[in-house]
Amino acid sequence: MVRIVLASSNRGKLKEFSSILKLPDTDLIAQSEFGVVDAEETGCTFVENALIKARHATSETELPSIADDSGLEVDALHGKPGVFSARFAGVEGRGSDAANNLKLLAAMEKVPETKRTARFYCAIVFLRHKNDPTPIICTGVWEGSILSREAGVNGFGYDPLFYVPSQNCTSAELDPKIKNSLSHRGQALNKFIKCWNNLP
Repeated sequence: MVRIVLASSNRGKLKEFSSILKLPDTDLIAQSEFGVVDAEETGCTFVENALIKARHATSETELPSIADDSGLEVDALHGKPGVFSARFAGVEGRGSDAANNLKLLAAMEKVPETKRTARFYCAIVFLRHKNDPTPIICTGVWEGSILSREAGVNGFGYDPLFYVPSQNCTSAELDPKIKNSLSHRGQALNKFIKCWNNLP
């Protein structure tokens, strides 16, 4: 049995990872089970931040680690909130989702419907050990647009504002299984599963 540390304390991510990432003979363990706190995200890109988080987790536990960094890119806001998606409103922890959504709505208030395009982006990084020179890096992109009001109660983060044209609803209105088959994180994790299955 291979133990892999998940470098995140985000409960929403933990739930999604567990439902998608079902690798044979592996045990996915949250870093909090080892007393590891979140790494400081100092990177300028999603890939950099995912590497920072994965390296931190594997350095602290001496086990292989998997991390993701993901966020929302809004065209009318020149790619913001981007890597600062989780702390867009400057609020950490409980209540941050609501604050971030309110700030996004305010920033988009005067943007017409045709200019509200956006996408979720996800970078997944897997490290075998802290000095792994060839990490596995997989990415996923989910295109959509930003609504002028929230809809739906599923998911987390910006899901209630992210409209998915192919489903004619928001991410937060999707059944979790459907969301996982479409989402940026689902895409990246499914790419990782293929890479994992081809490892020597």
